[in-house]
Amino acid sequence: MTVDVLIPAYRPDRRFARLLQMLSKQTVKPRRIIVVNTEESYWNEEGYKGIRGLEVHHVTKAEFDHGGTRNLAAWYSEAEIMIFMTQDAVPQDECLIEELLKAFDQTGPQGEIVAQAYARQLPAKDCHLIERLTRDFNYPDQPMIKTKADLERLGIKTYFASNVCCAYRKDIFEAREGFITSTIFNEDMIYAGGIIQDGYAIAYVPSAKVIHSHNLSPLEQFHRNFDMAVSQADHPEVFEGLPSEGEGIRLVKQTAVKLLKKGRFWLIPSLVVSSGCKYLGYRMGKKYRSLPRKVILWCSMSPTYWERRWKERQA
Repeated sequence: MTVDVLIPAYRPDRRFARLLQMLSKQTVKPRRIIVVNTEESYWNEEGYKGIRGLEVHHVTKAEFDHGGTRNLAAWYSEAEIMIFMTQDAVPQDECLIEELLKAFDQTGPQGEIVAQAYARQLPAKDCHLIERLTRDFNYPDQPMIKTKADLERLGIKTYFASNVCCAYRKDIFEAREGFITSTIFNEDMIYAGGIIQDGYAIAYVPSAKVIHSHNLSPLEQFHRNFDMAVSQADHPEVFEGLPSEGEGIRLVKQTAVKLLKKGRFWLIPSLVVSSGCKYLGYRMGKKYRSLPRKVILWCSMSPTYWERRWKERQA
């Protein structure tokens, strides 16, 4: 299978440089590394010379869209498998691409074709303990093939597939016309929901590993969950009947138990505050249509999205 790696970038830093270096060391090397960079003035042309297969396309900040920008990258790709990554996800070893490709040789229990395969996200060295436990919860060490039959058992987790590092069959991607455009967040899960409903499978590949974590403040967690809930409210055809609250409660309970077992009980108040901010952001995002514009802009981490959305509606 031919493989391209597709990366949206904005103000790339040392982690991005490390990502490119690790891609060049893979046992299965990508044919092309297609970067769609936001704002050309932030791109350091000299800093990435010598990276095999690297090509860069520039868009403005006003043009950036989580789904649309990735669709643009996909338009440039002619590979059979496209691996979408974020600029801060660094392969842990040289086998990331090789392990992801193995998933496409598998099928679901009823012969379902694997259309997506996503990697395990491991915490960085500076990652706080609570976030490390969250990573363990969301990215366990057991592989999984998810199909429509898992909806009753897994609920919304059936649709979980993160574009931090996720591989896609190009033929199926094109047949489905790619990601939804003009979305604030969750373009990967919205796509995954359609994949599952259409009878395909999603593979979780823990042997494919990237280093990726963030130490978000409670307020940053609020903003992130607000945007996530907005995307769910805008797409009831995917998320209706599959609320996220139950999964969130399970995460909090499991994390609290592990903190107690580790003797780190003083971190539980931080867990409660952070979880409360997540829940408040999620509930407000679900009800965003009843909020004033100024409140929406304060709650969201993507004000540019809202400004573009409101302008399009006025046109």
